Amino acid sequence: MNRHAVVSTRIGDLTVVVSEAELLGIYFPHHWVKPAAQTLGERVEASDPLIALVVEQLESYLSGSRVSFDLPVRPEGDAFQRRVWAVLEEIPYGETTTYGEIAARLGETAQAVGKAVGQNPLSIVVPCHRVIGKNGSLTGYAGGLKRKQFLLDLERPVGARLF
Repeated sequence: MNRHAVVSTRIGDLTVVVSEAELLGIYFPHHWVKPAAQTLGERVEASDPLIALVVEQLESYLSGSRVSFDLPVRPEGDAFQRRVWAVLEEIPYGETTTYGEIAARLGETAQAVGKAVGQNPLSIVVPCHRVIGKNGSLTGYAGGLKRKQFLLDLERPVGARLF
Protein backbone atom coordinates (compact mmCIF):
# COMPACT_ATOMS: atom_id res chain seq x y z
CA MET A 1 0.00 0.00 0.00
CA ASN A 2 1.41 3.39 -1.00
CA ARG A 3 1.86 6.19 1.49
CA HIS A 4 3.21 9.72 1.34
CA ALA A 5 4.46 12.62 3.42
CA VAL A 6 5.02 16.27 2.67
CA VAL A 7 8.44 17.27 3.93
CA SER A 8 10.12 20.65 4.22
CA THR A 9 13.55 21.01 2.66
CA ARG A 10 15.89 23.90 1.88
CA ILE A 11 14.38 24.00 -1.63
CA GLY A 12 10.79 23.94 -0.42
CA ASP A 13 8.17 21.34 0.35
CA LEU A 14 8.43 17.99 -1.38
CA THR A 15 5.87 15.19 -1.48
CA VAL A 16 7.62 11.87 -0.99
CA VAL A 17 5.66 8.80 -2.11
CA VAL A 18 6.70 5.27 -1.15
CA SER A 19 5.35 1.75 -1.42
CA GLU A 20 6.01 -0.86 1.24
CA ALA A 21 9.69 -1.00 0.34
CA GLU A 22 10.47 1.44 -2.51
CA LEU A 23 10.57 5.12 -3.30
CA LEU A 24 7.98 5.83 -6.01
CA GLY A 25 8.12 9.58 -6.36
CA ILE A 26 9.36 12.95 -5.18
CA TYR A 27 7.19 15.85 -6.28
CA PHE A 28 7.46 19.62 -6.06
CA PRO A 29 4.30 21.59 -5.15
CA HIS A 30 3.72 22.70 -8.75
CA HIS A 31 5.15 19.59 -10.41
CA TRP A 32 4.11 19.35 -14.05
CA VAL A 33 3.14 15.70 -14.01
CA LYS A 34 1.71 14.52 -10.71
CA PRO A 35 0.25 11.13 -9.96
CA ALA A 36 -3.44 10.79 -9.33
CA ALA A 37 -4.26 11.66 -5.71
CA GLN A 38 -5.55 8.14 -4.99
CA THR A 39 -2.18 6.63 -5.95
CA LEU A 40 -0.38 8.61 -3.25
CA GLY A 41 -1.91 6.47 -0.55
CA GLU A 42 -2.35 7.49 3.06
CA ARG A 43 -0.61 10.61 4.31
CA VAL A 44 1.83 9.67 7.05
CA GLU A 45 4.40 11.41 9.19
CA ALA A 46 7.92 11.96 7.89
CA SER A 47 9.08 9.65 10.69
CA ASP A 48 7.87 6.67 8.63
CA PRO A 49 11.08 4.59 8.32
CA LEU A 50 11.38 4.60 4.52
CA ILE A 51 10.32 8.22 4.17
CA ALA A 52 12.78 9.18 6.94
CA LEU A 53 15.57 7.44 4.98
CA VAL A 54 14.64 9.37 1.83
CA VAL A 55 14.53 12.65 3.76
CA GLU A 56 17.88 11.93 5.42
CA GLN A 57 19.53 11.34 2.06
CA LEU A 58 17.84 14.37 0.47
CA GLU A 59 18.99 16.58 3.34
CA SER A 60 22.57 15.36 3.13
CA TYR A 61 22.53 15.87 -0.67
CA LEU A 62 21.08 19.37 -0.34
CA SER A 63 23.69 20.29 2.26
CA GLY A 64 26.46 19.22 -0.12
CA SER A 65 27.63 16.18 1.84
CA ARG A 66 26.14 13.50 -0.45
CA VAL A 67 26.80 13.04 -4.17
CA SER A 68 24.58 10.02 -4.87
CA PHE A 69 21.58 8.23 -3.44
CA ASP A 70 21.31 4.72 -2.09
CA LEU A 71 17.57 4.15 -2.07
CA PRO A 72 15.31 1.36 -3.29
CA VAL A 73 13.40 2.97 -6.17
CA ARG A 74 10.63 1.98 -8.54
CA PRO A 75 9.80 4.78 -10.95
CA GLU A 76 6.69 3.97 -12.94
CA GLY A 77 6.72 4.75 -16.62
CA ASP A 78 6.67 3.20 -20.06
CA ALA A 79 9.68 1.48 -21.61
CA PHE A 80 10.92 4.63 -23.37
CA GLN A 81 10.65 6.75 -20.23
CA ARG A 82 12.58 4.15 -18.24
CA ARG A 83 15.33 4.15 -20.91
CA VAL A 84 15.61 7.93 -20.65
CA TRP A 85 15.60 7.85 -16.84
CA ALA A 86 18.34 5.19 -16.89
CA VAL A 87 20.48 7.59 -18.93
CA LEU A 88 19.79 10.36 -16.40
CA GLU A 89 21.12 8.14 -13.64
CA GLU A 90 24.41 7.83 -15.55
CA ILE A 91 25.07 11.59 -15.62
CA PRO A 92 27.84 12.12 -13.08
CA TYR A 93 27.43 14.48 -10.15
CA GLY A 94 28.57 17.95 -11.16
CA GLU A 95 28.20 17.32 -14.89
CA THR A 96 25.47 18.11 -17.39
CA THR A 97 24.29 16.83 -20.73
CA THR A 98 21.76 18.05 -23.26
CA TYR A 99 18.45 16.72 -24.45
CA GLY A 100 20.02 16.38 -27.90
CA GLU A 101 22.92 14.29 -26.61
CA ILE A 102 20.53 11.91 -24.88
CA ALA A 103 18.35 11.80 -28.00
CA ALA A 104 21.31 10.94 -30.22
CA ARG A 105 22.35 8.20 -27.84
CA LEU A 106 18.86 6.68 -27.85
CA GLY A 107 18.06 7.32 -31.53
CA GLU A 108 15.12 9.54 -30.62
CA THR A 109 14.15 13.19 -30.95
CA ALA A 110 15.17 15.79 -28.39
CA GLN A 111 11.47 16.61 -27.95
CA ALA A 112 10.63 13.00 -27.04
CA VAL A 113 13.52 12.94 -24.59
CA GLY A 114 12.40 16.27 -23.11
CA LYS A 115 8.91 14.93 -22.54
CA ALA A 116 10.26 11.80 -20.82
CA VAL A 117 12.64 13.87 -18.68
CA GLY A 118 9.69 16.08 -17.66
CA GLN A 119 7.79 12.99 -16.52
CA ASN A 120 10.56 11.75 -14.23
CA PRO A 121 8.83 10.90 -10.94
CA LEU A 122 12.04 10.86 -8.91
CA SER A 123 13.19 14.47 -9.02
CA ILE A 124 16.67 15.01 -7.60
CA VAL A 125 17.27 11.28 -6.99
CA VAL A 126 17.12 10.63 -10.75
CA PRO A 127 18.98 13.81 -11.71
CA CYS A 128 16.89 15.39 -14.45
CA HIS A 129 18.22 18.78 -13.32
CA ARG A 130 21.52 17.84 -15.02
CA VAL A 131 19.90 18.09 -18.47
CA ILE A 132 20.22 21.49 -20.12
CA GLY A 133 19.54 23.08 -23.50
CA LYS A 134 22.01 22.68 -26.36
CA ASN A 135 23.29 26.23 -25.92
CA GLY A 136 23.86 25.71 -22.20
CA SER A 137 20.60 27.38 -21.23
CA LEU A 138 18.44 26.21 -18.41
CA THR A 139 15.29 24.72 -19.79
CA GLY A 140 12.18 23.45 -18.08
CA TYR A 141 12.30 21.81 -14.68
CA ALA A 142 9.35 20.50 -12.71
CA GLY A 143 10.60 22.33 -9.64
CA GLY A 144 11.15 25.58 -11.50
CA LEU A 145 14.29 27.10 -12.94
CA LYS A 146 15.43 28.63 -9.62
CA ARG A 147 15.54 25.19 -8.03
CA LYS A 148 17.29 23.75 -11.08
CA GLN A 149 19.94 26.47 -10.85
CA PHE A 150 20.33 25.82 -7.11
CA LEU A 151 20.92 22.10 -7.73
CA LEU A 152 23.41 22.73 -10.53
CA ASP A 153 25.28 25.29 -8.40
CA LEU A 154 25.31 22.84 -5.49
CA GLU A 155 27.01 20.24 -7.67
CA ARG A 156 29.67 22.51 -9.16
CA PRO A 157 33.16 21.63 -7.99
CA VAL A 158 34.16 23.93 -5.15
CA GLY A 159 36.82 25.64 -7.28
CA ALA A 160 34.27 26.35 -10.01
CA ARG A 161 31.60 27.88 -7.76
CA LEU A 162 30.89 31.55 -8.12
CA PHE A 163 30.52 33.27 -4.77
